[in-house]
Amino acid sequence: MKKIKLLSGILALAFISSCSSDNAEIDTEYPVINTAADAFPIQCSTIERGKTFTFKANFSDNVELGSYSLDIHHNFDHHTHSTEVESCEMDAIKKPVKPMLFINNYTIPDGVKSYEATAQISIPADVDPGDYHFMIRLTDKEGWQTLKGLSIKIL
Repeated sequence: MKKIKLLSGILALAFISSCSSDNAEIDTEYPVINTAADAFPIQCSTIERGKTFTFKANFSDNVELGSYSLDIHHNFDHHTHSTEVESCEMDAIKKPVKPMLFINNYTIPDGVKSYEATAQISIPADVDPGDYHFMIRLTDKEGWQTLKGLSIKIL
């Protein structure tokens, strides 16, 4: 019986000591969307129908960036996603006839902590003019996501 207890103790000790300790820190920080300086669009920007503009923003994360997506949709009913303090002058509420809808996902190269994002976006000439939202969703490799909701106007 003593031998069984001794053997069980040795096996338990061997099992415990064979487990590797995981000292890797867990990423709990959200990535950052910086739309300052030369970023476009910013809150209350205007964009012309029938033209192409360049989206530009700087992204950063404490460990590693993952991907981002852009979403442009109408705000003719004055709903809100804005993350900005400044409010923009809005048109009267109206029903959409041919609103613009743009949703696209973009990859960020592996292993980077900061990234200057750019994308060419064409605004069709025949979409409804008016108030729109420009949504930026940034996700890091761990899965944390930051959202920036801008109010823009398509003329």
